[in-house]
Amino acid sequence: MQAANSKGSNRSLGEWIFESCNYLLFTLMGALTIIPFLNLLAKSLSGESAVISGQVGLIPVDWQLSTYKYVLQDSLFIRSFLNSVIITGSGVALSMLMTILAAYPLSKPRLVGRKGFILLYIFTMIFSGGLIPTYLLMQNLHLNNTLFALFLPAMINVYNLLIVKNYFESLPDSLEESAKLDGASNVAILFRIVVPLSLPVLATIALFYAVAFWNDYFNAMIYITKTELKPMQLYLKELLVSSNDEFLRSDNKANIEAAMNLTPQSIQAASILLTTLPIVLVYPFLQKYFVKGVMIGSVKG
Repeated sequence: MQAANSKGSNRSLGEWIFESCNYLLFTLMGALTIIPFLNLLAKSLSGESAVISGQVGLIPVDWQLSTYKYVLQDSLFIRSFLNSVIITGSGVALSMLMTILAAYPLSKPRLVGRKGFILLYIFTMIFSGGLIPTYLLMQNLHLNNTLFALFLPAMINVYNLLIVKNYFESLPDSLEESAKLDGASNVAILFRIVVPLSLPVLATIALFYAVAFWNDYFNAMIYITKTELKPMQLYLKELLVSSNDEFLRSDNKANIEAAMNLTPQSIQAASILLTTLPIVLVYPFLQKYFVKGVMIGSVKG
């Protein structure tokens, strides 16, 4: 304790100024990040006249919960939300399985043609087939207007794959050699030893996949035309670009009369906040794995 205190008291003026500037910079960055969300929250909780007159800043005016009640009763919102949950859940599960199965053999120098396979994966990071060929492929596979088109083509992200591969390479070979002496197969070694020891990087990659699938709207805009299959982000996109009159006349709303007592801005704000809530709630549970997983998985090449 004394050593730590003496070290802190011996800081030079330049170090103190540098740290103070860092704290100030990060505080400003945090404020710039959270202020838009506070404004959305205030609008979603404010009365109609306050929102229309522009009185709402960061604090709600004329508190009310009718906006959230209206949004949560909207059948289209609920259906889109469930579609996003299905897409994200299925996409993360399949993506993690495929990433682990691909990263494990690529982490072994004894794999014949290992460098060639890695180059092929990296090649796909630089070049892609393009939008039109990909769309034609989905059409020929009869995947258009299905939820499969929103997660099957994106099951493996090469950047995530390389991070997991590097993490697997950092594990000591003695663990696998001991397991083989006990008669364990490669599959048993992977799922009983390697995967449990790799929870930090796997949790981090799962979060990457979850955010990507949850926030994706472009693929849905390309492949989905049926209203009942649209995910949450495409619902939000159409909600935000629609005019006020179109918004209030929409047949997709659960209760048009209730919408007449609310503003499109407040309904949009409530919808956006409810959409971001699931991902925001996931972060605290994976935060302890986040930095450790990325740093260890990125060090070894």
